[in-house]
Amino acid sequence: MMTLLARTSWRGFLFLISSLLLTYCAHDTYQERANLIKDHTEAFYTHLKANHVESAIRENEQIETMASEMGQTVRKRASKQGATQVEREFALMKTANETAAANWLALGQYFAIKKQYPQARATYQRVVNTYTNPTDRTYREQAARALQDLDILNPPAATIKTP
Repeated sequence: MMTLLARTSWRGFLFLISSLLLTYCAHDTYQERANLIKDHTEAFYTHLKANHVESAIRENEQIETMASEMGQTVRKRASKQGATQVEREFALMKTANETAAANWLALGQYFAIKKQYPQARATYQRVVNTYTNPTDRTYREQAARALQDLDILNPPAATIKTP
């Protein structure tokens, strides 16, 4: 028969193993989502290189959706979980958000190179309108400069003044 000390040690060992497994599973989920962002980004650029713009846009929208869902998760868990888990979730959300913004800028450049100026303007304007958080300022500024550059390449149609 097992002594009380042996049973207690065995329970402690099982608790330690289950804790490690749960930690590993949490890490796996985080890593899976990070890999998913990477996969969508790679697919975005693959589609863009193949001139499949609609597919590239869908890939980037998936990244934006992930960022939005992670943002909701961070807001919900901020008061309930430990700081480490929320920080990791926030970092992943920020990565997804920055990736999506950078992809929109790349799409705008793609359109400009292809001399599809209205699409380029719309894409850059999307960045300006969508990425409004203070942490997104760099992307907004790049998009605003790109809009100014487009005015050099393809000036907007002059407005006709009517008396």
